Amino acid sequence: MITSQSGYILGIGSNIEPYKNIALIITELVKKFKTIHLSRVAQIPPIGINSSRDFLNLVVFIETDLPEADLKQLCNQIETALGRDRNDPDRKMKDRPADLDILAATHFPEDATRPANSITDEYFLYPLLDELASFLTNGNNTVLQKGEKIEAGHLTFGQTATTINRDRSTGNERVI
Repeated sequence: MITSQSGYILGIGSNIEPYKNIALIITELVKKFKTIHLSRVAQIPPIGINSSRDFLNLVVFIETDLPEADLKQLCNQIETALGRDRNDPDRKMKDRPADLDILAATHFPEDATRPANSITDEYFLYPLLDELASFLTNGNNTVLQKGEKIEAGHLTFGQTATTINRDRSTGNERVI
């Protein structure tokens, strides 16, 4: 359960080397933000694109007062660093190594009861959004469906909702 905090909810996905790329995405976010809260990582068939590659998707809440435009720039930098062509006009219809979308600016716990469909129209993220809101407000970590295990160095996450904290003085991360 978190104390009152403002930040952003991001939708994250990958269907090109997704286990590796999700680990890299979270590693980059942990370098930039002291605390991030993650839903489980769900394997989801491609929706809206012609592909045989399943996606790994999750949602995260990042505690930050960073302006949205700066966060968007950071998300785009991560996508580009992992090989996504942001200039391709068909990029939304193609397989992708990294997809980071700002879904909403939010304030927890006040926005915890906000319906998932008011955050995004990507219905496949609704269970992940509901899970994250429950985890953030009451510490409930009940998982209806086990998530995918992701390993990023010494961090392991993805099977349930979790929090990753980075100790700025040592640079160490830990999963809670």
